[in-house]
Amino acid sequence: MTRILSRPLAAALLVAIVAACSASPASAPAASAGASAPAASGNRPSSPAVVTIVKPTSGESVTGTTVHVVLTLTGAQIVSATTTNITPDQGHVHLYVDNLLVSMNYGLEQDLPVHAGTYVLKAEFVAADHAPFNPRVWSSEVFFTVK
Repeated sequence: MTRILSRPLAAALLVAIVAACSASPASAPAASAGASAPAASGNRPSSPAVVTIVKPTSGESVTGTTVHVVLTLTGAQIVSATTTNITPDQGHVHLYVDNLLVSMNYGLEQDLPVHAGTYVLKAEFVAADHAPFNPRVWSSEVFFTVK
């Protein structure tokens, strides 16, 4: 599978993720091409959330240098603040491309940079501390091609 970000860009964006996770709620989402979700320690709550990728659709061919990602979230809400005071119905969305974390997002829409290739996209709803719920709340995988 094709990677979206180069290694030097991924390293720079990993630094941005750490800053964004501790920044104010008005901060823009950051991206990383090599990071993974924080490991859960101790008992983690379950969540009633369901996250779904609406766009792109599986099998879709797109053109251009970005893909517009649209998600739906039911049973929970996205919060912009990062906190260790977690609840099952509040959290953030992490986007993965080719099983690599590329975005920690505080919304349900965003544009991701792409180039020609085939990609696998999935989303995870995580707790407000950015660690996963137990069980993890994943969307179905979406396969799309950039021409």
